[in-house]
Amino acid sequence: MNNSPTITFCTGVGTVTGANFLLETLGGAKILVDCGLVQGEKVAMEENHEIFPYDLSSITALFITHAHLDHVGRIPKLVKDGYKGPIYSTPETKELAELVLTDAVAILAEEAKREGTSPLYVAADVQAVFPLWKTIEYHQPFKVNDEVSIFLKDAGHILGSAMIEITINADARKGRATMKILFTGDLGNSPAPLLRDTEAVGDVDYLVMESVYGDRNHESREGRTNKFKQVIDETIARGGTLVIPAFSIDRTQVLLYELNNMVEKKLIPSIPVFVDSPMAIKATDIYKAHEDLFNDAVKAQIARGDDIFKFPKLEYTLSQNQARDIDNARGPKIILAGSGMSIGGRVVGHEAQYLPDAKSTILLVGYQTAGSLGRQLADGAKKVHIHHETIKVKAKIETLYGFSAHKDGDHLVQFVSTAGDEAGNAKLKQVFTVMGEPGASMHLAQRINDELGVKAIMPERGKVYEL
Repeated sequence: MNNSPTITFCTGVGTVTGANFLLETLGGAKILVDCGLVQGEKVAMEENHEIFPYDLSSITALFITHAHLDHVGRIPKLVKDGYKGPIYSTPETKELAELVLTDAVAILAEEAKREGTSPLYVAADVQAVFPLWKTIEYHQPFKVNDEVSIFLKDAGHILGSAMIEITINADARKGRATMKILFTGDLGNSPAPLLRDTEAVGDVDYLVMESVYGDRNHESREGRTNKFKQVIDETIARGGTLVIPAFSIDRTQVLLYELNNMVEKKLIPSIPVFVDSPMAIKATDIYKAHEDLFNDAVKAQIARGDDIFKFPKLEYTLSQNQARDIDNARGPKIILAGSGMSIGGRVVGHEAQYLPDAKSTILLVGYQTAGSLGRQLADGAKKVHIHHETIKVKAKIETLYGFSAHKDGDHLVQFVSTAGDEAGNAKLKQVFTVMGEPGASMHLAQRINDELGVKAIMPERGKVYEL
């Protein structure tokens, strides 16, 4: 029997996707943080179908950091397999998660059909999730029980994204001091175009943090805007089409905001821009409904009367018929479509159409997980397979990771340096770097050790760590 609380890293280590962590206290509480889909890798489908490595009936509660599929995508399976406890998140995460999980049903059905197996879950399984789902606002202390309390901080990653600070309260009778563990989820690339900055680590004992870009840095904000403009100008000059595989939540809204500013300032010519993603269109409506969570500069821009997600020649294409009309639009155009890693969704059809066209450009603006079509393109593939056809890659492939919604290496280290109380006293004992490929996670851990003098490791999947 353990003499201290433990964390088990069930999935979400050694890879960017599939977040699922279990915190167990001495008082018997078992807290899950995130329950995400493993994406992109060849073994992903098998991993997602595996039995969860814990007794579902013993779990006290599940807390969700944000609504991306790699953090929420296995919740319907969890409930289908027997979990009946509460699920907690911010209200915005719940709203977006309903959209994400409903959309995932069709993708999983298509995947299952292709592989000749049963889908991970169906629409009824998604509907069964939300009666269990409750919401907590940022900065509102919440007691799970007498032993455990929760505090949500703004992660600045996507709308509603939260860092989950878990406090295991002191027990004087047994000589136990209070312990705080912070699970970051994904950390925003602050200062972000739309959202508020990531909050400080604060006075915690243990930190479980993402490390997607732990071994590299992004372009500066000015640099990414200049490169974005350059890619648009060059594609227009060739008379081609610019296809941008973009995550439906946050990435699409950020790109629309940047395009809106460029068009209004006449930095680029006004050409047709298509948002070809029903989920991105619905997510944009959710963003519009929660402008109070935008940063002060964007709120001021909106107050001056600017509709930041609307500009001349912008078209939202909800139906398949509208989507088919995109290819009939003559001359240069921009297409934003999901998914961001080209794993599925409408963007794959556009890539099949425009990859063989030397005049066109595919612009990759986010992390491309190992095994995905997007990763093949980023790695310089000369031909790819789409819908059982071999497609030659003649279009120009550009990458622009400055639009990432994740902190880069320098900013991840800087984030850890914000650990401590108001007087500047830090008691951070250990950092666990997760949600990254091994090279990125280990590189970040080494930097934290070397530069900040804080013990940091990339944990092993399935291993139980005493705190």
